[in-house]
Amino acid sequence: MCHNIQRDAETAACLNLRFSPLSLDRREEYSALFSLCAERASDYTFINIWGWSEERRYEWAFADDLCWLRVTNGPEPIYWAPVGNWDRPDWAEVLNQAVAPGTVFERVPQALADIWTQRLARYVLLEEQRSEWEYLYDCEKMVTLSGNKLHKKKNLLYQFQKLYSCTYAPICSNCIGAIRGMQQEWCEWRGCEESPGLAAENAAIARVLDQWENMPCIMGGSLSADGKTIAYTIAEDLGDGTVVIHFEKGLDSYKGVYQAINQIFLANTTGFHTVNREQDMGSPGIRQAKKSYNPKGFLKKYKVRWQGVTS
Repeated sequence: MCHNIQRDAETAACLNLRFSPLSLDRREEYSALFSLCAERASDYTFINIWGWSEERRYEWAFADDLCWLRVTNGPEPIYWAPVGNWDRPDWAEVLNQAVAPGTVFERVPQALADIWTQRLARYVLLEEQRSEWEYLYDCEKMVTLSGNKLHKKKNLLYQFQKLYSCTYAPICSNCIGAIRGMQQEWCEWRGCEESPGLAAENAAIARVLDQWENMPCIMGGSLSADGKTIAYTIAEDLGDGTVVIHFEKGLDSYKGVYQAINQIFLANTTGFHTVNREQDMGSPGIRQAKKSYNPKGFLKKYKVRWQGVTS
């Protein structure tokens, strides 16, 4: 089914799209298009692209009732899947007018990859992007931690509850300062300044916190002990019974803190049946940690090479 995809000089060429940097003034327009996607990957939420825009230098173009995204922090732009209603009959025409033959789209959700495969047949080539698959979990099981596979998680939660007297609270604009303070402490302990990846994530968190009131569907929670914030979660309502965890941090000096913030946040967040904990980025350690929570499935993503249609 899958073919090896290579990017060449012509793949980044853009035909009829006018790209510009992300801006807050079009966030509602973008979010409305995102809500029409048949499968909502965490990569494509406005919160995510806004937070990581300083690192990835996202640009967008609005055309054909779609929003086209690309990452411009490298020598060639990297295209992502267009955002909007994917159930349309004119994909060959739209893609022919929008991008050059040979263009590679990355992080394409399976729902759109399937549509393109069915409707464009030989004009597209697919390759799995396993490192970008998003992990999906049952909310109830993440709260109850029932079953042998989650026994160690439950024990760590019990130890945390026994050792520390904590207070949980939803994140609001009045407590952003406390979240910033904890994030700074976490970064100093982890050495963010020496790690480009952690430094980029720290900047993404700061961008989201800076615009907390302007972020669509944002939510979160924090744990406090010993007079300070010791853990927090920044999440988002995806609108289909799924809550996605964008950022989750805890001070490791508190044993079981990650198991606690994960369980307590979901226990205090109603109306969801699925939690999306995003991808493992190909890291063996992160993959093992995400698998240890026994996911019920994945939101799969692909690289898709558009071959072009010639008349």
